[in-house]
Amino acid sequence: MPLSENTTQTDTTSERIGCYRDEICDRLAERGAAPKYPIAFPSTLRSFSLGEVAEILGVSGSYLRQLSIDGLGPTPETGTAGRRSYTLPQINELRAHLASTRPKEALKFCPRRRDGEKLQIISVAVGSASTTTSFYLAQGLALQGFRVLAIDLDARGSLSKMFGYLPTGLPVHNASMSAVLRYDDESLPRVSMESVIQPTNFNGLYFVPGTFELGRFEEESTRRYRSKWGYPDASMRMVDALKEVEDLYDVVVIHCGHGSFLTAGAYEVATGVLMTVRPEWPEISSMTLSLGHFQHFVSLLEQAGRPVAYDFIKFLVTRHNPRDLTQQEAVALLRDSLGNNLLTAAVWESGAILQAWTKNRSLYELSAGEVGRSAYEQAKETLNSTNAEIMDLISEVWGRPPMYVSRASRTAGKASS
Repeated sequence: MPLSENTTQTDTTSERIGCYRDEICDRLAERGAAPKYPIAFPSTLRSFSLGEVAEILGVSGSYLRQLSIDGLGPTPETGTAGRRSYTLPQINELRAHLASTRPKEALKFCPRRRDGEKLQIISVAVGSASTTTSFYLAQGLALQGFRVLAIDLDARGSLSKMFGYLPTGLPVHNASMSAVLRYDDESLPRVSMESVIQPTNFNGLYFVPGTFELGRFEEESTRRYRSKWGYPDASMRMVDALKEVEDLYDVVVIHCGHGSFLTAGAYEVATGVLMTVRPEWPEISSMTLSLGHFQHFVSLLEQAGRPVAYDFIKFLVTRHNPRDLTQQEAVALLRDSLGNNLLTAAVWESGAILQAWTKNRSLYELSAGEVGRSAYEQAKETLNSTNAEIMDLISEVWGRPPMYVSRASRTAGKASS
C-alpha cells in the first residue's frame, strides 16, 4: 500500500517524515539493499619504530635490538638502513615474551588484570574535549597492553567518527547500546552485549558505536518516566550488559552523550568518573553545571537504594595554553578548589592534535613527520602524561605499585635533553 494511504490527517509533520524514512528503509531491506551500520572506513595501524616500542615497553632500544639479533621474540620488519619496526600485535607478543623471561617485571609488561582485580569502568562526562579524551585514553591504554572496550553513548556518534565509523540517521537497530538496553515491549528484542562490539585497528581495543537509536531510547525512557512505569531501569540494564563481557576486558571507557538516562546508566556502572574542563572562566562555569547534573543523577540512584562508591572522581584540564596568564589563574583556582582530585598533567592546546583529527586519525596512528616533529612530541607527551596518571589510578585500585607516571617522566626528560 502506498505510504500516502497509511498516513492520516492527524499525523504531525515529524511523524510523516518518519513514515517516509521507515517506508523506504523497509523496502530497501526487502531487496537486501538497506544501508548497513556501522559504515566503517577501514584503516591499518602503522608499524612503530624500535625507539617507540622501547618507550612503550619501558626498556632500552639496545635491549630490543639485541633481542632481535638473538632471534628472540617476534621478528620485526626491517626497513631502510636496517631500521627495525614492530606492529602492535608484535608489540604484544614482545610483552608476553618479556613477561615470561623477566617474571619479576611481569606486571610491567603485561598489565592485564589478574584474578580478584575488578573491571575498571571509566565514564568520561560531557565537557571540553571529552570526546578526544575518551579516544586517546582508550588508545593509550591499548598501547600499554590493556584489553579495552570503548563505548559511545552519543546519539550523534562523535566518538564513532574518531574511530572511523560513519554515523547515519537511518534505523540500524542492532549496532549500539540501545539494542542491548531497549525495553521488552518494543517491536525488536534485545540483543547480547557481545553482538554490538566492533573491532578497531588497535590490537586489544574494541568499540561500541553510537547511533541515533540512542536518542530514541532516551525518548522512550522519558515517556516511561512520565507514565505509570515510573523511573526506568536503564541503569541496571547497563550494569547487567557489562557483566556479560566482564571477563574479556580490563578497562571500559564510556563516552557519555547528552541523554539523561544513558548518562545515569554510565554513572551507575562506573568505577571511576573523569570530568574535563578548559581553563577559561566560561568553561569552568559550564563545568559546574555538569557537576550539578552529575550530583542529580547520583542522588537519584541513592534515592532508589543504589548508592555508588567510586574508586575515583578526577578532573582533567584540556586544551590548555600554559603561556596564557588568564588560563594560569584558572588552573590555579581549579587546583586550589579540587586539590589532588585535579590531575597533575594537563592536555595542551595543540595544532598537532587538530591536524590528526582532520585526517580522521589519532597522533598514535600518525608519525611525527605527518604533523611536525616538535608539535607531535609535545602533544604526545601531554597525552601520555595524562594517560599515565589514570593508569596509575587503576594500578592503585588493583593494589599494585604505581609505575606509569614515573616512566612518563623519564621519557619526557629524555625528550627534552
